[in-house]
Amino acid sequence: MQQRNERFVERLPLVLSRGWHAYLLVTLFCLLGLAARKLAEPIMPAGYPFLSFFPAVILSSFLFGVRPGIYAGALGGLLSWYFFIAPSFSPFNAGVALAMFFYASVVAVDILLIGWMQRANYQLAVERERNRRLAENRELLFRELQHRVSNNLQVVAALIALQRRDIDHDGAAKALDQAAARLALIGKISRGLYDPTGEGQSVRGFLSVLAGDLIEASGRNDIKIAVVAPDDLTLPPDVAVPISLITAEAISNAIEHGLSGRSGGHIAVTLDHGDGGSLILRISDDGQGLRPSFDAASLNSLGLRIATTLAEQLGGQFSLEPGTATGAVATLTLPRQSV
Repeated sequence: MQQRNERFVERLPLVLSRGWHAYLLVTLFCLLGLAARKLAEPIMPAGYPFLSFFPAVILSSFLFGVRPGIYAGALGGLLSWYFFIAPSFSPFNAGVALAMFFYASVVAVDILLIGWMQRANYQLAVERERNRRLAENRELLFRELQHRVSNNLQVVAALIALQRRDIDHDGAAKALDQAAARLALIGKISRGLYDPTGEGQSVRGFLSVLAGDLIEASGRNDIKIAVVAPDDLTLPPDVAVPISLITAEAISNAIEHGLSGRSGGHIAVTLDHGDGGSLILRISDDGQGLRPSFDAASLNSLGLRIATTLAEQLGGQFSLEPGTATGAVATLTLPRQSV
């Protein structure tokens, strides 16, 4: 409703299909003012000949512009002089001249203020339309940039995958496969999470899609995964992208190591606020767990190093520990100032 009112005000003064229609309506407004003044005359004190014509002048100026407003002021003045300044069309003496002067002054001020307001409103409407077009162009350019960046990452990933065909060394081939997969994942995450408004997006929805894609890519349809996070939790892109990458590394690690060599399994992704406004992300599985000699500090795992590095860039900590009963738990803790 408010938006429709704003759009109507921005159209003022109205431009009718035929110019004389506006003057016809203004004449009607003045006649209504005359009728109202006539009806009120028995109960009104002496004087106030122009009282009922001010609304006609204001309404005419507001709807149709300055010239119809001047016409309304002139017509109202003549009707007041004829009907309410006794005797009708009384001689133009000093008293009548003074009354007409004050009436004309008030009418002129009203018309000037309304005209100034409409010009300012028109400039505001023009500026609003310009800003709207700039915002549309900005969003279009941003989406095009994101599209090109994501496509370039996909191309790089494809080139690495092609180069991998010429590699006979199993370790090098596996490293190239992982690099290609990570580049493709970064492109997908960037395309899905970055918002041109900078307001951030729902993390729960995106993590659910990400987890499902990882399970589907692994070919392990027997693994069940659940994502728990507040529905209204949103994060800026510079925080959401690293969190998504860490989540992807932890889920991939659980599939590859914790749940390998067995049928079925469960992975839980939990994101919630901790003490002091911190943010805690946990990825747990019910797999075979960590070996007794496990030491995260000495482990030569690229995925674990990536997760640790991303956590440090956000000012947080990443850890991988045995689960309470079985499996393993990857935990990312971010302080309040980081989110």
